[in-house]
Amino acid sequence: MVIPVHDVNPVRRTPYVTYALIAANVLVFLFTPGIAGSVAGGSDLAQLCHLQAFMDHYAAVPRELIHHQMPQLVPTGQVGIGRSGAGCVVGPPGYDKSPALSVFTAMFLHGSWLHLLGNMLFLLIFGNNVEDRMGHIRFFLFYVFCGYAAGYGFALLNASSGDPLIGASGAIAGVLGAYLVLYPRARVWVLVPFLIFLPLRLPAWLVLGFWFVLQAVYSSGEGVSDAGTVAYAAHIVGFLVGMVLAWPLKPGTPPPPEPRGLLFGRRARPRHGW
Repeated sequence: MVIPVHDVNPVRRTPYVTYALIAANVLVFLFTPGIAGSVAGGSDLAQLCHLQAFMDHYAAVPRELIHHQMPQLVPTGQVGIGRSGAGCVVGPPGYDKSPALSVFTAMFLHGSWLHLLGNMLFLLIFGNNVEDRMGHIRFFLFYVFCGYAAGYGFALLNASSGDPLIGASGAIAGVLGAYLVLYPRARVWVLVPFLIFLPLRLPAWLVLGFWFVLQAVYSSGEGVSDAGTVAYAAHIVGFLVGMVLAWPLKPGTPPPPEPRGLLFGRRARPRHGW
């Protein structure tokens, strides 16, 4: 897996929406009940029960999205003692949950620092150029639409699942798909783990194409042990939807600047023609 760190593709205007989305995701993560202890590695059972109840309330659940089957028992956030020992108490839900709205709230929920920072890194690098091309309002609507498409697409493929779906990955996958359509030749600095992290400058079509292939492989359960805990299918749906929505903008998109200096980790030699 390559780690993008920067793209050589300047913008014409400040990407306010991209910055606002990153700030919102970070703030929601920091103020998520019970998350502080879990990310520090010192969470107790009470914190975990509180976090589980919060996620169940605001996360998107495929069974709820497709069948509108609301559970009769949900985590309450309380700790109880049973025959098998201490555990999280379940009971009737004390709230009214909108499955459709939960897709939106789930876009701002993350389960770990790694989950959050990985998503925000991709959004920061690739979101600014897509926002620059679309404009602030259209980019926000595009982002939300891709998130909804990814959430419902995953739910259709896992209609009986009661596992909560969280994260901005589906919406950000749409941003990646749009970037691939609009700026396939833009250069992206990446770190490639090979004994050490090797810095390389690669074309966006190679970086994002490789990312998409990995998601397709992982979604089939090949080459990864946690395929059941990561919604790779949502990434695929979001990416494809982003490509389709960005395609009409491709003819009028100015090309990225021609790469100069270092290329593929080496200094490019000047070309001499006739």
